[in-house]
Amino acid sequence: MGNFRFPIKVKNPVGFLNTRIIRDNFKRQQVADHEVTVTALKFISRNTLLPARVRLEAQLQLATMPNYTREAQIKNRCVESGNSHSVNRAFRLCRQQFRERARGGDLPGVKKGVW
Repeated sequence: MGNFRFPIKVKNPVGFLNTRIIRDNFKRQQVADHEVTVTALKFISRNTLLPARVRLEAQLQLATMPNYTREAQIKNRCVESGNSHSVNRAFRLCRQQFRERARGGDLPGVKKGVW
């Protein structure tokens, strides 16, 4: 599905947690918790071999689930700053944080390119 399955533990040296970071972490946890239910309901609602009434019930249950259980609600955010622009998916860091950490040697296998 996505990289939302394992929430990252936020380690912020300043001690200040951005509200956006907390909200993003909450959404990722909720999507991971409801993933099995949503997948089962989607399978039931799309299975043409089942009766129409059962499929309709599954669609109604999907529609009544809260928005924070949907994968589309998750936005890639930097786990340090909460920034949503230019986020590296592999490290979940924005470009500024990625640069600072790479120059400090905090990211394994990443070094400054010289040519």
